[in-house]
Amino acid sequence: MSAENGREYLDRITALQRRILEEEQSAVDAAAGDVAAQIRADRLVHVYGPGGHSNLASQEVFFRAGGLMHVSAILDEGTLLSGGALRSMAMERTPGYGRLVVDDLRLGEQDMLLLVNAYGINTAVIDAALRARERGVHTIGVSSREHARGTAADHPARHPSRADLHDVVDQHIDTKVPIGDAIMDVPGVPERTAAVSTFANAFTLNWLMLSVIELLAVDGGEIPMWRSGNAPGGDDANERFQDRFRDRVKWL
Repeated sequence: MSAENGREYLDRITALQRRILEEEQSAVDAAAGDVAAQIRADRLVHVYGPGGHSNLASQEVFFRAGGLMHVSAILDEGTLLSGGALRSMAMERTPGYGRLVVDDLRLGEQDMLLLVNAYGINTAVIDAALRARERGVHTIGVSSREHARGTAADHPARHPSRADLHDVVDQHIDTKVPIGDAIMDVPGVPERTAAVSTFANAFTLNWLMLSVIELLAVDGGEIPMWRSGNAPGGDDANERFQDRFRDRVKWL
């Protein structure tokens, strides 16, 4: 039984990722072009995933084997689950909090902010997007249009403006996460189980970064990328570029 459930779950995850691949090619290409331009200018790409497990998305592409050293995750403690799960949920619903995070980092006109949120509705992510655009930051959103559009306007997680992330960023990539996130039914259990947003976010972000690296490779020259410290020569490879970013990337 467990193997059968596992196969069905895998099939559904794969189907979701394939749908992202087939429907979001143009969005990923456009975003990759802008991210590559940012890196060519030797500027950081900030990634913020305010809200519970959405924080995992920002960590997925930060300090990551095969990842770009120009990626700077915003690991603000406010919505991290490590500070308390209920506290995290309360903070992501607190008006003004996302604005404070953007202001604290002093993001401005030459900066880029990649905002990842599974559902694309919470107050912190909307505030971060709105404040970033006020400050002239180029914003790219990664979230589910279906989930945002299907969530009631008066849901307590929503920003006071009732805005959806995909409507308040410069570019957007749709992760197609279904309402409720969990996708598997177990007979006799009223709640669905087996969430998919982490898989959708990780696939989308890694595909985006892969596309960026392909664009940078055309330019020639060496691309500052992380090698696993546990791989042969990893520490030596990383040290060649590490000092270039140590004082620029806040959470490095």
